[in-house]
Amino acid sequence: MTEVLVVDWRPAQFADTAARFPQVTFRVSESFEQAAAHLATASVLVSVGRDLTPELVQRMPSLEWMHCLISGTDRAVAALAQRPEVVLTSTRGIHGPQMAEAALCHMLCLAREVPRSVRNQDARRWERWDPLVLGERTVGIVGLGLTGEHIARACSAVGMDVVGVSRTPRELAGVARVFTRERLAEAAALADFLVLTVPLAPDTERLIDARVLAAMKSTAYLINLARGEVVDTDALLDALRSGQIAGAGLDVFDSEPLPPGSPLWELDNVFLTAHLGGRSDRYIRDAMTIFEPNLSRWVAGERAGLQNLVAR
Repeated sequence: MTEVLVVDWRPAQFADTAARFPQVTFRVSESFEQAAAHLATASVLVSVGRDLTPELVQRMPSLEWMHCLISGTDRAVAALAQRPEVVLTSTRGIHGPQMAEAALCHMLCLAREVPRSVRNQDARRWERWDPLVLGERTVGIVGLGLTGEHIARACSAVGMDVVGVSRTPRELAGVARVFTRERLAEAAALADFLVLTVPLAPDTERLIDARVLAAMKSTAYLINLARGEVVDTDALLDALRSGQIAGAGLDVFDSEPLPPGSPLWELDNVFLTAHLGGRSDRYIRDAMTIFEPNLSRWVAGERAGLQNLVAR
């Protein structure tokens, strides 16, 4: 019998899936520490994978398949490096709606100076100003995958002009121009908001560096919803402090949780969220629309048809 080990902080949300597969043994734990007794026998692992290590994988000799509960699989790939026979799938494709809303949230909070309003509310201070309007401004989306496409549609809906940057340029509805990554600085120079949604990979690490930041308008904002490592943080701090760019909306960081001593906490032109971009109140429900069909195929022995296979 297939034994599925789920390691996730939302254990109750997997009850319906377990009930739909009576032929499968489900073990659900909130951490790998709690799951220690089941590591040796699990043939399928379902987890975000951030806490998965090569040492834990060594304790899972029966493991045949891992389903990563997020779209970014770089940490899972690293943990499974010595086990090339283990099939890896991702939850790519469910994040578009919440990521589009997160992008708009960051842009609106910066454009309308929401943190300033919050500080004024705390101080009971009445102050008025003229907020920026998103309509007719240009958003540059770096990474035009499924998430980038959702963001493009949302930005178009509020009247923004959209340009994109993609490793594989193509025509996309609602996107006026698509630049190659080699022309990133050219796209950045056009953008009033530069939104990052690229996955972390060797060719995207520190993709946003001093050169790209220097190409941006002094009135422009950087929005990072990708991974912290996609941005050269030191170069970004220099740009924010000097006024080289107007500000930044940051959901992801080199080190998470963001250390209390980070200067990013102190900058008035930065809006921070705690890696919330891809999360939602219906996350596991949506994730199961990918995992459950894959589990049905797996149990039936139809492993060639698995959705979201990750090449390693």
